[in-house]
Amino acid sequence: MKYHVKIDAFEGPLDLLLHLINRLEIDIYDIPVSEITEQYMLYIHTMQEMHLDIASEYLVMAATLLSIKSRMLLPKQEEDLFEDEFGNEPEEDPRDELMQRLIEYRKYKEAAEDLRTLEEDRLQVYTKAPSDLSEYIIESSNQMDSLNVSIYDMLGAFQKMLRRKKIKKPMQTTISRQEIPIERRMEEILLDLRTNPGRRKFTDLFTSDHKDHLVVTFLAILELMKTHSILIEQENNFADIFIMGSE
Repeated sequence: MKYHVKIDAFEGPLDLLLHLINRLEIDIYDIPVSEITEQYMLYIHTMQEMHLDIASEYLVMAATLLSIKSRMLLPKQEEDLFEDEFGNEPEEDPRDELMQRLIEYRKYKEAAEDLRTLEEDRLQVYTKAPSDLSEYIIESSNQMDSLNVSIYDMLGAFQKMLRRKKIKKPMQTTISRQEIPIERRMEEILLDLRTNPGRRKFTDLFTSDHKDHLVVTFLAILELMKTHSILIEQENNFADIFIMGSE
């Protein structure tokens, strides 16, 4: 079963690297390549487990990180008196090029965010006679800001849930194959949220241990996010993710 999902938050491998740097509170000028490579490959493997098509630039970046990691493991050449005689230049840090790309990408990303904020501010300007807008104020107060939860946060939560499922999984089990359409799983989730109003934990929506059901449920949640049919909340970094209906 193949299903293709495109989310606006997926902007490419540099965006994923920048997310990991911010999430792990890493100094962009002194990137621990081994740790960042391990986390990056974990996200790639998670996407592969869900049978999502991974753009070639993600794989190119993975190869670049592995190359930098291997170069960092090589013994550094010590400077001696002969270097001055032959005019050898100090060995370049293999992370420099990646660091410069990330710094430039972060500048453009921050500039884009500033422009988006200006656009939103401008959209709030209306040239019309005063009128009662109280109903819009009530409506907006019921809507939660979902910008603090990105696609990478959702993938991270999915990774944690998969690890817990594997720990609880019995040594012997019966394998059963059941095709679940994405649309039907979306309807089931919305019905569940309407039947049980209020905040629900992200993990509570995964009611089966079968891999196909886990993947379909995750993709259904992403589609519901995309259509603004559900609201996502995360109070702090690394905290539990909560989901509720938008109605």
